[in-house]
Amino acid sequence: MSTIAVVLAGGTGLRLGLGAPKQLATVGGRPILARAIEAFDSAPEIDEVLVVMAAGHVAEAEVIAKPYAKVRRVVEGGATRTESTLRALAVLEEEPGDARVLFHDAARPFVDARIIADCVAALEREDVVAVAVPSSDTVVVVEGDRVVEMPPRDRLRRFQTPQGFRLAVIRAAYERALADPGFAERPPTDDCGVVHRYLPEIPVRVVSGSEQNIKITHPVDLLIAEQITARESAPGSAG
Repeated sequence: MSTIAVVLAGGTGLRLGLGAPKQLATVGGRPILARAIEAFDSAPEIDEVLVVMAAGHVAEAEVIAKPYAKVRRVVEGGATRTESTLRALAVLEEEPGDARVLFHDAARPFVDARIIADCVAALEREDVVAVAVPSSDTVVVVEGDRVVEMPPRDRLRRFQTPQGFRLAVIRAAYERALADPGFAERPPTDDCGVVHRYLPEIPVRVVSGSEQNIKITHPVDLLIAEQITARESAPGSAG
């Protein structure tokens, strides 16, 4: 049974104000994309890595990915997260349904070995696994400018990536999604959301994430990322 990591690097970096995809930006002197790839390339649980890169930047991603032996291929992503996932599934068309696949946002360059190992271990027993951390904020539901619901914080989690699946399950979820005329009008924000909506009978197992597994989206996130890398390279650090 193979375990494949899909590094989704289709983001444009508009909210960062960059002229190129944010995955090509550097933190600690290295491209964000390189850090994300290396996390999976160095994980003993991972057999192959597939990179899905923003349109027009595949050649740059191939240069970044070249040192990593497990990278199977770099392909061009779509205009949306859903399209990029579907392109990855097309590349994996010949893989058996019991293969394990982890989808990871390249914009999370600090995913650690423990999270990857926990996801793969959970997929020994489960069909779907998500990574999450407790919410440190009170999250409210708002309609217009009025709070209409305040869910108990101790039940709330913030999703991260990777998200793991048996390949047959994520294929089936997207087949149902694409058959739904309303899917494009209300697309889920991640792949677990597709399974939850279209295969509600399949439970999503949650494993613990890490506060360091941040997603680089806004300019302040780059500052935080630089602090993380500085701490990793400090004398006496484990990194």
